[in-house]
Amino acid sequence: MAQRSGKITLYEGKHFTGRKLEVFGDCDNFQDRGFMNRVNSIRVESGAWVCFDHPDFRGQQFILEHGDYPDFFRWNSHSDHMGSCRPVGMHGEHFRLEIFEGCNFTGQCLEFLEDCPFLQSGGWAKNCINAIKVYGDGAWVLYEEPNYRGRMYVVERGDFRSFSDWEAHSARVQSLRRVANFF
Repeated sequence: MAQRSGKITLYEGKHFTGRKLEVFGDCDNFQDRGFMNRVNSIRVESGAWVCFDHPDFRGQQFILEHGDYPDFFRWNSHSDHMGSCRPVGMHGEHFRLEIFEGCNFTGQCLEFLEDCPFLQSGGWAKNCINAIKVYGDGAWVLYEEPNYRGRMYVVERGDFRSFSDWEAHSARVQSLRRVANFF
């Protein structure tokens, strides 16, 4: 089972000011903890986290790794809106990802053990992925654009038979990387 631990502190104000919310595990709704859905700075003290702009782990995803984020432009270019977050697992030695051309694991398949800033230079002829298998106790981040840019999606151990399984609007993926945890 993926290790799910860590600590993230969310602040209403920029530069770690104002009311704060400390989270140590899954938090499906910040308002249930008395914290509004406006987050202007974040300190990730341990672990790696996926944050969502809506409650119940829905909406746009943002991956935040160990470090300080003094304003929301560091993780989201257009809004301070955030509603839920959860830690993601650490990767182990058998950590890998397989991508597939077609849904239900059909068509061309390619395996990744390392980050890939541009899939088309990494041996993948297309700019779409329709199915994924994730092995090991870790997480990968898929990006719609090359060089880890654009909308992102987090996938952890399991089988994803189509892009809707990782909550994507389309099969477009052009770069991917492993989530690194620092404790």
